[in-house]
Amino acid sequence: MAAKAKTTYVCTSCGFESVKWYGKCPGCGEWNTMEEQLREATPTKSKGSFSASHVSHPIPITGLDETEEHRYHTGMSELDRVLGGGIVKGSLVLISGDPGIGKSTILLQICQYLGRELKVLYVSGEESGRQIKLRATRLGVTTPNLLVMTETDIQAVAEEIRSLKPDLVMIDSIQTMNFTDLNSSPGSVTQVRECTNAIMRCCKPLDIPTIIVGHVNKDGAIAGPKVLEHIVDAVLYFEGDRQMTYRILRAVKNRYGSTNEIGVFDMGENGLHQVDNPSEAMLAGRPVNVSGTCVTCVMEGSRPILAEIQGLATTTGFGNPRRMSTGFDYNRMNLLLAVLEKRAGFYFSNLDAYINVVGGLRLDEPAADLAVAMSLISSLKDISIREDAIVFGEVGLAGELRSVTHIDARISEAARLGFRRCILPYHCLKKTHGQMDTIELIGVKNLREAFDAAAAR
Repeated sequence: MAAKAKTTYVCTSCGFESVKWYGKCPGCGEWNTMEEQLREATPTKSKGSFSASHVSHPIPITGLDETEEHRYHTGMSELDRVLGGGIVKGSLVLISGDPGIGKSTILLQICQYLGRELKVLYVSGEESGRQIKLRATRLGVTTPNLLVMTETDIQAVAEEIRSLKPDLVMIDSIQTMNFTDLNSSPGSVTQVRECTNAIMRCCKPLDIPTIIVGHVNKDGAIAGPKVLEHIVDAVLYFEGDRQMTYRILRAVKNRYGSTNEIGVFDMGENGLHQVDNPSEAMLAGRPVNVSGTCVTCVMEGSRPILAEIQGLATTTGFGNPRRMSTGFDYNRMNLLLAVLEKRAGFYFSNLDAYINVVGGLRLDEPAADLAVAMSLISSLKDISIREDAIVFGEVGLAGELRSVTHIDARISEAARLGFRRCILPYHCLKKTHGQMDTIELIGVKNLREAFDAAAAR
């Protein structure tokens, strides 16, 4: 008689396993993330494993190859920028984002460019071959080097990879793959972890780069255990509202490049189109002579991007004023409102305050503080900010303006797009270099000086 199957509790956030249930995970501290699963036997070594010949041996560091890694260009400069210059051979890349935001679309699009010289294996566990063909026709993907495989058994996929030895593998998506030796359902913590490990053990020894699509949960995190992000070499997130056309591709982990770069895409009928000049695109349609709007410049990696910040202050109809922020940190907004009241004398305690960053951008840099404050003051006083003025600087708790980095890059980008006045912290003036004949630089020390210099009067 077979023994009764035992159960275990696994945290969906970090993968912590326990024989009993906890309300709060002992591993990561998250609440209500422990899910009951059948205890899995160790996967057999028949199909998903390798012989001892694949085991690496210690090598002196002086004997290691130090040549630069080989990269495949994707045909999209925005994607190459986020990846650090292209897809590195043997790398494992995870692309994640909300449903319908363009993950599968961008993979098929780069297949047309890569398929000119490379053999690409596209494994889909969500769509049939006919559905993929219809999408490929719409996107103009006709390369014969694109091989499509509709399969959910990760062991069968691994065997096909070893047999074909393609130049690039795409898995769409990892949550649909399953390990037949495990009893849990596809998408569970154990299945996602073991399937990713199987792909890594298969592709790494063959030096085959692999791109994996991962879904997100309701909190916006990658569905599955947190160890999934530790296994892969790069994690890319698609940001943006599905109702808007712009998509932001951001790297949150990259072993082969910077994590500060972003790629900007525009979703159209024929797929994703890269936006070569994000600043100009984000400022398109900006209202003129309207209070509550201000332009700032933030640095995304090595790229300066101009963004429009809109603020609205209006009389509240409730006992407690509402505060709402889109694209800017909510707690940072409340901090700025407190500084405006305490240090500058602009009172918002009985007003609803709203902040919106146009175009779906999310501004995390402190240099956007001054523009947020200016937009709120502009709405409060109903005085518009000059159309040709750009503002950036960090606001301190004493109401002072602190200096920021990359001054010349910000000023040059603003001048290139036609701005004629730049309001910046006073201490930044001595950091400027080169000729700034086309733009007037005004250094300010506090919020009131900044508003007097930026207001259209």
